[in-house]
Amino acid sequence: MEHPEPGTVVVTASGDGVYTQQVTTASHTLLVDEPVAVGGADAGPNPYELLLASLGSCTAITLRMYADRKGIPLTRATVRLRHDRIHAQDCERCETERGLLSRITREIELEGELDDEQRAKLMLIADKCPVHRTLSSEIVIETQETGR
Repeated sequence: MEHPEPGTVVVTASGDGVYTQQVTTASHTLLVDEPVAVGGADAGPNPYELLLASLGSCTAITLRMYADRKGIPLTRATVRLRHDRIHAQDCERCETERGLLSRITREIELEGELDDEQRAKLMLIADKCPVHRTLSSEIVIETQETGR
């Protein structure tokens, strides 16, 4: 498949498995799939793993950029994420009051000779990564059929 223009992602069935999808960007190609337990071939991460990878990598990159710009001796940031669903009434800081909602838990391990002030600032900066901002704001997804 031909690579799309920068900023565009194309997802199409790979033909290798029931759920296996080929994801193509301007310069990369990867597979996404479901686990064997739900009928997939486990040929790549599942869609939620990719979502978490986007948030985690954006968080780590944002921390690295900020530390470099401010001369903070961060040697490494490790981000661990999980996605689950919780009942809205169990969420203290959520606007939704009924039903289920998605929850992402993010743990950040900061390595380096950092003082308490630097650690606190880095943890604030983590919430400013562009993917975090996108996921925490209202999202509009516009869908249209093409190719007819």
